[in-house]
Amino acid sequence: MTEQKAAFISIIGMPNAGKSTLMNGLLGMKLAITTPKIQTTRHRIMGILHHKNCQMVFSDTPGVLDPKYPLQESMMKSVLESLVDADVVLLIHDCTTEAIPDMIKDLLDNLSVPVILLLNKMDLATQDQIDNQIRSFKESGLFYAIVPVSALHKFNFDGVKQLIYDLSPEHPFYFPEDQLTDRPERFFISEIIREQILLQYKKEIPYAVEVIVDNFKEEEHLIRIHATIYVERKSQKGILIGKEGSALKRTATFARKEMQNFLGKKVFLELFVKVRENWRKNEQQLKNMGYLH
Repeated sequence: MTEQKAAFISIIGMPNAGKSTLMNGLLGMKLAITTPKIQTTRHRIMGILHHKNCQMVFSDTPGVLDPKYPLQESMMKSVLESLVDADVVLLIHDCTTEAIPDMIKDLLDNLSVPVILLLNKMDLATQDQIDNQIRSFKESGLFYAIVPVSALHKFNFDGVKQLIYDLSPEHPFYFPEDQLTDRPERFFISEIIREQILLQYKKEIPYAVEVIVDNFKEEEHLIRIHATIYVERKSQKGILIGKEGSALKRTATFARKEMQNFLGKKVFLELFVKVRENWRKNEQQLKNMGYLH
């Protein structure tokens, strides 16, 4: 009988490096929200993949940054926690840029587990750029392996999975075989709403928003969802709602369609907007919203 293998894999990188797109592609399903805006990911999200006889537990993490206020401190804490648990680290780096930032190198210096460098967006780079980066990063001695990938086009994913498989220790599975994530449905519903706000609004609005699902009621042919969108100022509330509620209705329409795809059932969605002043900088508010423990 073949021994089971299991590994925790932390995916780290700078904001907009493509971490969430990478994890979704490896899993073969959209679990983490993705937008072109930086700091889309705020939480550590685990996605569970079974490959051969190995359970791979991926952690999508917020982008590495120098935190300026308590919400960002919470985001960085989740990055560090994922590294503590990791058997393998995937560092995803935009290969159209040159250097890996010092704050990433500082994180790697403290690791005792293998780090695989994924040179992402290879479809946007020349072969010379990729070859030069591979040569340069090999000389650093920081990486177990260096793999050019395209997270968007799922290029070289089989090679990444094989590397992880080879590095995974023999261990019983950590989760039941039918479990896909460590997060409840309510979490993903709130993330789908937040994703649409990131896509539909500009400037500071997406970053001043948090979404809480107040009610999730599953009926035979319908799921009824009530959620509250919290903003930091009254002026933001007006922008979010729009003239005669038009902006909020548009957001709700797009979010409801995404929810129906995710849940596989018809959804009735009702959204409310409330003000919680400066919630991103208020530790008690952050605790209430599930960021601080």
